[in-house]
Amino acid sequence: MVLRGYVPTSEETLQTLAALRLQSLNSDFSTHAPFPRLEELFPPHVLHARLPPPPHQPPTKCRGARLRAGLLAGGLWGQALAKQRAERDQRLRGRLREEGASTMAAIVEKWKLLQGMGRPEAMAAYVALVREWPGFGSTLFDVDLHVVRPRLDAVQEQPWPWAALPPLSPLGSGPQRLWLGIGAKAVSLYKPGEPEPLDSFCYGRISSFGASDSSTFRLSVEDRDLLFETSQVDEIAQLLNTYLASAGAQRLPRPQDPPTSPPAPEPSVLPQRLCPAAGPWQRQPSVGSSHS
Repeated sequence: MVLRGYVPTSEETLQTLAALRLQSLNSDFSTHAPFPRLEELFPPHVLHARLPPPPHQPPTKCRGARLRAGLLAGGLWGQALAKQRAERDQRLRGRLREEGASTMAAIVEKWKLLQGMGRPEAMAAYVALVREWPGFGSTLFDVDLHVVRPRLDAVQEQPWPWAALPPLSPLGSGPQRLWLGIGAKAVSLYKPGEPEPLDSFCYGRISSFGASDSSTFRLSVEDRDLLFETSQVDEIAQLLNTYLASAGAQRLPRPQDPPTSPPAPEPSVLPQRLCPAAGPWQRQPSVGSSHS
């Protein structure tokens, strides 16, 4: 999760996590200790983000200009451009090696400071750092949010076009690349790399969910339908169903096992400030259910 970039935190904390991992693997620092590759300790995308972006090449405006560009690319100019690209790629690879060496040196320095820390302590410290992220424990999925629309039954059964709406929440409108976080208490939407969620939905606010097709997933939250594009439709549906079934079982006493005492009042605020406590459970969607 950390190496895939799914724990948004500072680079300093990422280096500390890498040092704790080394301590748990190899104990105290030693020049004879085996060193894992950097990509096994530190998120590679952080190093790539330090590299300068490729130069912008404006598109050619007309057919004649494209034809002239093609002729030039096939001649001496093409050879010169290819040489420039090769030189630039070589510089970038050199810069990436330098950044990697600098990061590894910083990790090793932090590792040396952990001398005397046992493996259980290092693992506990690692987990404690990761748990500082409010989304810890959630399963994250890469999704594209395409549509936020009112539910049909929320507009008196009148058809509503599939179109992005003005902001109904901090999400805004239009397609957005997001993280869909599914946890034990709520479903949250994150902007990639941001520690705080854009929006969170307790399970009591989710009325239904389902797969429109193999790559489209719909989540109905109160008066809104959210439409996502993702390659993990089945995984999302199965995980949601598991958490919803668990939430329903916790809210409803078993018929053969009636409660012997009045239920304790629910807290007004859930952990991690995700959303208010939901009301009594009304409806539990089945696996992959979808309402048209």
